[in-house]
Amino acid sequence: MARTARIPEPAPISGINVTPFIDVMLVLLIVMILSVPVMTHKVPIDLPNGPPSGAVETPHKLAIDRGGALYWDGKPIGDAALPDALAALRADPAGVLHMQTDPEARYERFDSVLAVVKRAGIERLGFVGNRPLED
Repeated sequence: MARTARIPEPAPISGINVTPFIDVMLVLLIVMILSVPVMTHKVPIDLPNGPPSGAVETPHKLAIDRGGALYWDGKPIGDAALPDALAALRADPAGVLHMQTDPEARYERFDSVLAVVKRAGIERLGFVGNRPLED
């Protein structure tokens, strides 16, 4: 008589494999940590509240050439005289400052001049094109 061997049936696994779940949660946590500072970063900008007034603007041009020299309305100006010119511009209610920087100028120079403009309290400021200065 032949004997038959009984092979026991495998028992079902009663636990859930949580390793993929933990991996996904860690990836989502890293994405949140990286994206939250980007979403909360703000740059304060004062925007006009109403329609433009009918006053005629008096634009003044501050240019920085590739060597870092400053020009006020086409005339060379020194770093020491710039705050006085900006104070006169601020006193003029129709005064507007247009800044033009040569694309080859150093960023540090642009940043330092912009800091002087900010310290002078200039609120009406515009940036003119990205073309080199005309001779």
